[in-house]
Amino acid sequence: METNLESKDILHTGPSAPVMSGQSSRDDATLARLGKKPVLKRNFGFMSILGFSCTVLITWEGSLITFLSGLQNGGPSGIIYGFLVVWVGTLSVSATISELASMAPTSGGQYHWISILAPPSSRKFLGYIAGWLTITGWQALLASGGFVTGTMIQGLILLTHPDYASVMKNWHGTLLFWAVVILSYVINTAVGSLLARFEGFVLILHLVGFLAVLLPLVILSEHGTAVDVFDTFLNLGGWQTQGLSFCIGISGCIFAFLGGDGAIHMSEEIRNAAVVVPRSLMIGLAINGTLGFGMLIATLYSIGDIDAALAENPQYPFMAIFLHAVGGSTAGAAVMAAIIIIMSFSATTGCLASTSRIYWAFARDRGLPGWAVLRKISPRTNIPRYAVLTSTFIAILLSLVNIGDATAFNGVISISIAGLFGSYLIAASLLLYRRLTGGIYSPKDNDGDALTNTMDTYLTWGPWRLPGAFGIANNIFSCIYLLFAFFFSFWPAYREVTPQNFNWAVLVFGAVVSFSMLYYAVWARRSYSGPVVEIVS
Repeated sequence: METNLESKDILHTGPSAPVMSGQSSRDDATLARLGKKPVLKRNFGFMSILGFSCTVLITWEGSLITFLSGLQNGGPSGIIYGFLVVWVGTLSVSATISELASMAPTSGGQYHWISILAPPSSRKFLGYIAGWLTITGWQALLASGGFVTGTMIQGLILLTHPDYASVMKNWHGTLLFWAVVILSYVINTAVGSLLARFEGFVLILHLVGFLAVLLPLVILSEHGTAVDVFDTFLNLGGWQTQGLSFCIGISGCIFAFLGGDGAIHMSEEIRNAAVVVPRSLMIGLAINGTLGFGMLIATLYSIGDIDAALAENPQYPFMAIFLHAVGGSTAGAAVMAAIIIIMSFSATTGCLASTSRIYWAFARDRGLPGWAVLRKISPRTNIPRYAVLTSTFIAILLSLVNIGDATAFNGVISISIAGLFGSYLIAASLLLYRRLTGGIYSPKDNDGDALTNTMDTYLTWGPWRLPGAFGIANNIFSCIYLLFAFFFSFWPAYREVTPQNFNWAVLVFGAVVSFSMLYYAVWARRSYSGPVVEIVS
């Protein structure tokens, strides 16, 4: 049996290895069976990583942020039914990737799973492409988080100082973007344990903030009728049918649920990751979906004149809805909007953490340019500082597009769906293939410290999975949903396409895939062989 080894990376285990005890030794043993050395400190327990999962998703906040997409294509009713479709689809996808995370709880996530699930003839290439898709999706999601946070701050300034409209410029939002991303960098790098504590605190704010926004909408606002909410569809994009308009507008709901695999890429910093990661993903999704649906219902009943809301704040109409809901109180609406902005900032901070861990993991397996530097761990903070710095720098570089044209930057936002869902789709399809061909086995007590779920080894299920026919049915449904979402992620919002409303995601996606394949052909095929086995027993 061949293994992907390099002599200087091998750490032998056995009688001479340091004696460890408790959960730490079990976590390190689990990682060692995947062929990886434990080098990151496990600062996250269940509650802190649940906070991380909830606040990267920020579904109830994200539903308000992406409100405009659903209003244009689908209308109020399209938003409601689209949310339910996406929630069910995301639950299915999360269950599928939770099974994979339980099998191989590593920071590499998708590219590691694909490398072990794919047939030998294609596993190296498919794993490599999946790594680039994952990095592209998460880097775009990080840039999107900085963008929406910075521009929402602009929207808040416009709410409190309407005369700002006469001097508002794109580069103002870009500078605010930089401030958001740089502050996120500080939180991620200052102290290794600071991020876990930060996420635990933000989970409380996530729940309390929901009530602080919901109650004024329910108690103070004038409400519409059930017909306004559940039977009012719009097709402002001018598409041939309302059904097509609905499918295009659903991308706003998808974006609100994006980032569900964030906790997976923190796996090597989580105690008992094989169990805790799946539980945090599923419980976090249940919490976020419930809060998000409740917030949408309250907001849509309080929306009032849709055209007026779009006219007052064309980018973030929820701020205008807040203002009318509290009887024109600018201070009240500003506080409600500020909660959304703070939560958006916290999501950006979590996105930076997850993005940097993917850079670090892929560099550890030599899939990126500059891998020898990117895989280094800071001895003081015990985090991949160079990977965090690289993620931050590229996000700032992408933000320069917004100075020239905010519409062009929307291509960066859209690519987050295409990149992540593309990687999910490959992984889910290969898991289904292995399920149907019987290629995954139940773990045995006598397996000991034998390598499993890494290159050229046998596959075993983790402690969390969906059994039998139920698992297969869910796997099939997740593949169908992912294909649907991936396909419509490239569609523009309007039938009559212009350079101003074109969805540039298809161009960005094509450019990234082309570059990764070119880099693979010229350089990476000689240095990248899949997940490197660093430990042999």
